[in-house]
Parts: sequence; structure tokens; C-alpha cells
Amino acid sequence: MATPLSAAAFEAALRAEGVKLKEYAGWSTHNRNAVGAWGPAQGVMLHHTAGSNSVALCRTGMADLPGPLCVAVIAKDGTVHLVGYGRTNHAGRGSTSAYNAVRNGTTLPSRPGADATDGNTHFYGFEIENLGNGRDPYPDAQLAAVEKVAAAVCRAHGWAASRVIGHKEWTTRKIDPTFSMASMRTRIAKRLTGTVSGGGGASTPVYEPFPGAAFFATGRRGAVVTAMGRRLVAEGCGRYEVGPGPSWTAADRRSYAAWQHKLGYSGTDADGIPGPTSWAKLRVPRT
Repeated sequence: MATPLSAAAFEAALRAEGVKLKEYAGWSTHNRNAVGAWGPAQGVMLHHTAGSNSVALCRTGMADLPGPLCVAVIAKDGTVHLVGYGRTNHAGRGSTSAYNAVRNGTTLPSRPGADATDGNTHFYGFEIENLGNGRDPYPDAQLAAVEKVAAAVCRAHGWAASRVIGHKEWTTRKIDPTFSMASMRTRIAKRLTGTVSGGGGASTPVYEPFPGAAFFATGRRGAVVTAMGRRLVAEGCGRYEVGPGPSWTAADRRSYAAWQHKLGYSGTDADGIPGPTSWAKLRVPRT
């Protein structure tokens, strides 16, 4: 079972994946946590809005369905609008057999079972702007953003693409989204394995999500520390006499502090311990 990401870690994971974000005031604390549990997190659920003016509606909700209706709205141009975070009114009750398949990484049932499990508790909900009539297109930029946001959450949790489910696979009451979920999961799986193909055949690098400030403690070892150090050197912030290497050391902290100063931070904000915003801007390659 997984504890949901903090709002800061969620934002950093999206930015590290190259997602274009627009943040709305209070999004990180706008949720329905007061009416029910948020977590353990088990996966990502994709929806379509079935209408326009989607961002405003998803933020505020309706009289009979209070907002937020998702954590983010994915617009036609690929911009991801952060409107809430935590438990949101997006999934409703759905199939326990589908829930178990997502949680266990097994094949989804061909038809969802009875609506007996609360999906709002266990899934990050994303709304994709689309009329849902089978004729309204999903532009390439929008589908690329869907791929990125789902991969970002999966990467941050260490999940496979099988953790991504469509609302139509959750309950027989819904038809969203109207694109192929199998094809989207294939795209997400390819992104999670490394470099993916971008527009015009170019390669798009995949970045390491923020591992959390607590990761950077004396004695911590990992390939991500080496990758971070190499990026700091490339940015002219290396303060190493030897290395960088896989162990977090005082030299790493001095180097990261130099990076924070380069970004304009000072005082306790430039203490050499990575934070989600500075980490996203460093763009450490996925290790």
C-alpha cells in the first residue's frame, strides 16, 4: 500500500516529467478529505469532461457533486491545470475486481463487476477535456500530456503502467475516456522504461522525480546522487574535489547550495538540501 504523494512531491514529479502546468490558488489544499479517506493510493484514473468550461467546473463542482472533481484538468493544448489535491469527487464507487487487478498488477476484467469499492479513496483522478461524443478529437499535445501525467505519478510511486485505469474500466455506468486505454497504457509503459519519442522523431529525456528532502542524509547512497552531482557540475555548481559519486556527502550539499544560489535562493532556502522546485529545474536524468 502506498501513502499518497505530498502536493509538493506531486507537482515536482509532474514538472520532472516535462508537464506544462498552470496552478490555481489553493489547489494543494482544495479537496474532499474531510468527508472520507485519501489513501492508500493504488493507481491513476483517467476521465473525460464530457463538456466545455471544464477547468471552472472541475474546481467548483456542482450542487449535487461538490468540487474538486479531479486533481487536474488536461486541456486540448496539453496544459495541465492543477485545481485540487487529495480526495476528489471523480471516480465514485466501482468494481472491486477491477480495483484488485490494478492493485495486484493483473489483467483487468473484461467487464467491471458490482460497484462496491470507493475509487475516490484510492485513485489520483485526472479529467481530460473532451466532449465525449466520439467525434471531438484528442489532439497530439493533449494525449502526450495524458501520457506524461500518468507516467509521472507511476514513476514517483514505482508503479507499472498497469496501475492506470479508465473510468469506463471501473464501472459500467461510464464510457470515459473514449480513446483506447490499452494503447495509452502502452505509451505510458514505454515512457517509464526510459527515453521516449517526441514530436518529429526527437528524443525526450525522462527526469528523476524528487525523492523527498529526507532522502538526502549522510550515508545515503544511490545512482540518483551521482546523476544529480553530474548535473550540478554541468550547471557550473560543482564543488567537488573528487567525484561526484553515489554517496551523499558534504561536497554534494555545498554543490547543491551553489545551485540554489544560482536560482536566486538565499538564507535557509539555500541550505544545500534539495527541494521539489529546485530539483525539477535541475532536471536530473532518470537513473
